[in-house]
Amino acid sequence: MYRYKITFAYDGTNFYGFQIQPNKRTVEQTLKAAVNKIAKHPTPAIPVIGSGRTDAGVHALNQVAHFDIPYHLSNESMRKALNSILPLDILIKKAELVDDDFHARYSAHRKTYRYRVDQGEFVNPFKRNYTSHFKYPLNLEKMKKAANDLVGTHDFTSFVASGSQAKSNIRTIENITIKRDELRNEVVFDFTGNGFLYNQVRIMVAFLLEIGSNQRPIDDVPRVLKAKDRTLARMTAPASGLYLVNVDYGTNDEKD
Repeated sequence: MYRYKITFAYDGTNFYGFQIQPNKRTVEQTLKAAVNKIAKHPTPAIPVIGSGRTDAGVHALNQVAHFDIPYHLSNESMRKALNSILPLDILIKKAELVDDDFHARYSAHRKTYRYRVDQGEFVNPFKRNYTSHFKYPLNLEKMKKAANDLVGTHDFTSFVASGSQAKSNIRTIENITIKRDELRNEVVFDFTGNGFLYNQVRIMVAFLLEIGSNQRPIDDVPRVLKAKDRTLARMTAPASGLYLVNVDYGTNDEKD
């Protein structure tokens, strides 16, 4: 068997998330169908293992998965073969033959997510599936200062949605940047960490937006973290603004 690592982008608008669900169109199921078509539909079917799940409506710029297939193709041939089968809302950017010990989920060192907030007066019909909308003035310096309190290793119980299957809510956030994109009239958040809990990024964004719009005090992060109470963080930002930007494995896994 040959193990391939694929790096791919997708528009999450018309998917019910990444993970396979009965009678739902998902990214995982769509990739699995394409891989098994290339492998001539073996029994049992070949699974596709992703670096992690994304919810319905969430997008990816560089998601990663791996699969094992009984045929050897060059990296470029595998990339082209998959793209010739897949629908237009998924694009394989890179295919790499890797060692058998590579695992898309367990080999990952860190991930970066981006969240885009449109600040137009009204919802832009051409951006509504790719940003969230927040028309009120935002103080970026307040949000940046509050975001510093989220950086580091913490118990993020107050920032995880119900339904999480994580065994521990302790995660490490390495970096948070918040910038204004004047050309697009957007505020853009980037979060890098060793892993993120269910809806964690979207809850943190909503929390920071409340601080930036003077609906919450700038020093509220330590209090809410310490309380370990989800109700204190209150809101969850919409899925449409969230993108998985990068999965970092720390090494070059590609084989010749």
